[in-house]
Formats: sequence, structure tokens, C-alpha cells
Amino acid sequence: MIGLKHGKEEFMVDIGTLDIKEFVGNSIKEVFATMFSMEVDIFNGEQQGIDEGNRIVGSVSFAGDVMGNVNIHVTDVFARQMTAAMLDMEVSEIKGEEEVHDVIGELCNMIGGDLKSRLCDFGLPCKLSIPSIACGNNFTVRSKGWASKERLSFQHEGHTALVEVYMKPGE
Repeated sequence: MIGLKHGKEEFMVDIGTLDIKEFVGNSIKEVFATMFSMEVDIFNGEQQGIDEGNRIVGSVSFAGDVMGNVNIHVTDVFARQMTAAMLDMEVSEIKGEEEVHDVIGELCNMIGGDLKSRLCDFGLPCKLSIPSIACGNNFTVRSKGWASKERLSFQHEGHTALVEVYMKPGE
């Protein structure tokens, strides 16, 4: 529950009533269809992750009446396929990491922006940060101190990606 003030009135909002996993899953499907012309399957069962190999993690935060973080983990190979699809080019035409990082950052902006909009519609105004990118081999991203955590995996043609959403009341 989050206590909010509207004028002199104070009321409680339960962020637990939002189905974040379903909302983010629908957002992922829509963004991938629109940006990349790719269909993705969302895993409803046990969540899969990306633990090995070169990968990229895009992250965007939001702060206001509710605070949170959205992390998107993708393999380097999948990130390059997404970049090629978005820029209408072949994977072999991608010259550097900057294009790939820009595409992953934009993916974070779209997924995070959809969630921010949903939270604002729910009466929880917040602002979105610029995305940050981490890349490498065999590293861990840890987020602590959050009231709720949702994880969901999605897949396209054998490539698995992971989205993590962390939230807590604003301070």
C-alpha cells in the first residue's frame, strides 16, 4: 500500500492490485511486433534466465510516488538480431557496439515508458530515467531493497531474454 495525498485528502493505493507481469508481458509482445517485426513467446511457467556468455543488460528506473527499475537481459547475439531488424539491415552490417546499445536502450525506454504510463494512470505519477547499458560475460545484476519483484522470460526463435521489474513506494 502506498499513501498518497490529493489536496487535503489522503488515500491508499495498493500497487499489488496491478498485474505487472501481465502488463509487461503484453508490452513486450507489442514492442517486439512493432519495433522488430518479431513474435515473442512469454514463459508462464518457470522463469528462464541468461547466465552464461556475452550479454547486454539495459536498465531504466522510475521515481515518484512509486520507485522502480526495469532490467532487460539479452544475449549479444539476440541484441544484434534485434538491432539488424530495427535498422533494416543484416547482422553482418552492424559495425560497432553503439548501434546495439542504442537499440537496447530504446527497448528499455519503451517497456519502462509503458509501465510508467500505466502507473501514472493508476494514480502513481513518476518520471523515467535515461537508460543505462552493461555488457560483458558472466556477470550478475543485483537489486536490493524492493517491495516487489517480477521476472518474466520471453523467447524468439530459440533466443531467450529476461525482464525484471522491481518496485517500492516512493520516499
